[in-house]
Amino acid sequence: MQHLEGDLGAKTSPLGARHRSSGLNSRFNGDQADFAAYIAHTRDMIARVRSGEDATRLEKTIAGNSPFQLKPAAGFPHGRHKLYQRGVLLIHGLTDSPYSMRHLAEFFQHNGFRVMALLLPGHGTRPGDLLNATWQEWARAVAYATGQLAEEVDEVYLAGYSAGGALSVYQSLQDKRVRGLFLFSPALDITHRAAWAWVHKLYSWLFPVARWVTIKPDRDIYKYESFPKNAAAQLYALSQEIAHQLQSHPLNIPIFAAASEDDTSVITSATLKFMAEADHPLNHLVLYTTDTGALPAGLPDAHVELVDSRVPAHNILSSAHTAITQPPEDEHYGEHGEYCNCLHYYPDNMEKYAACLKHPADILQGEITEANLSAGLLRRLTYNPHFSQLQQSMKLFIARLP
Repeated sequence: MQHLEGDLGAKTSPLGARHRSSGLNSRFNGDQADFAAYIAHTRDMIARVRSGEDATRLEKTIAGNSPFQLKPAAGFPHGRHKLYQRGVLLIHGLTDSPYSMRHLAEFFQHNGFRVMALLLPGHGTRPGDLLNATWQEWARAVAYATGQLAEEVDEVYLAGYSAGGALSVYQSLQDKRVRGLFLFSPALDITHRAAWAWVHKLYSWLFPVARWVTIKPDRDIYKYESFPKNAAAQLYALSQEIAHQLQSHPLNIPIFAAASEDDTSVITSATLKFMAEADHPLNHLVLYTTDTGALPAGLPDAHVELVDSRVPAHNILSSAHTAITQPPEDEHYGEHGEYCNCLHYYPDNMEKYAACLKHPADILQGEITEANLSAGLLRRLTYNPHFSQLQQSMKLFIARLP
C-alpha cells in the first residue's frame, strides 16, 4: 500500500489471538478439488477458525468471506465448445474477501457471464494467516480457479480489485486463455518502503509485534484491519515481477480499468502508465478525479472517461481506494452501511476515532489525503456514488468485445 495505513514503524496495540496464524490458511490447498468442493472446503475452514463468534455473526462472516459461483442469467447463448460462452474470475484485494466482489459478480451474471470468485490464501480467517502467506500461493489459487473456469467457458476473463488486479495481470501474462481484464484500483505499484518489510524477520522472533505494520481493532467482518509487514512485502514482490515481465511481454488483450487519482493505497500513476502502454483499441479507463479538465498524458482521449469524484451534496471530497467496487446501496459499506472506516484515527486520536464511528450527518468522506484530513472529521469513503455509471461503462465495453 502506498502509505501502508501508516508508516512501517507505526505505533501498535498489544497482539491478540487473531494476530497468530491458525495453521490452516497460509497455503492454497484446493487444487485437487472441483470448484464446488473447493467452496465447501473453504467454508468449513473459515467456520473452524472463526468458531468463537456468535451464531448470527458467524453465519454472515462465513457467507461474506467464502468463495462463490454464479450461473449466467437466463436468455444468454450457450458456448460453442463449452457449456457457457463467457466466464469471469473475480479476485479480491489484499486483506479483503470475496464480499468486496459481490456486486460486480451480480453485474457480470446479469450480462451473461459464468462467475467464479475465489478466496486468496491467508484471507477470510484471521489477520495472522497473512504472516506466512506468499504471492506465489496467491498466484497458485488464481491459476487453479482460472483452470476451473476454463473447463466451463469458451472465453475466460479476469476481474481483480487492488492486489487482485495485479494477480489478474500476472495470470494473463502466463495464460493465453485469458481473453480480457477488468481491473479496479489495481496494485501495479506500491510504496518502495514495502521492499524492506522483510527486515523484521531478523528480530521479530523476539518482538512479535515487529511483524506488523499496524494493529487495529478488526471490527470489519469482511476485511482485516490489522496489517502484517509480510503482506506488504509480498505485494511489492508481485508488482516487481509483473513490471519485469511486462518489459518483454506487453499485453494485447482488451482491458477495462477503473482507478482513483487520489488513491493513497496504491500508486495510480502505475495504472495510467500500464494503460498507456497497453495498446489494444478497445481499452477503456475510468478515472475518478477532482480535476476533470486534465486528461492523463499518453492515453488517447477515446480511451479515458473522467469522472468528478466530488459529490458536495453527500459531503464527498474525493473517491478512495476502498470505494470503487461498492454501490451506495451496499448494506455493509454503502451510504447507510453498518461499517465506518475510521482507521486513520486509530490509535493516535481516539477522540476523533470515536466521533467518526458515530457517522454524524455532517461528516466528510473521501480518501485519507492530507488535504481531506485537514478539512474536518473524515470517514474514508467505502462506496462509489457513481457505481451505476461504472456499470454502464463496463456494459458498453463488454458490448464491443470480439
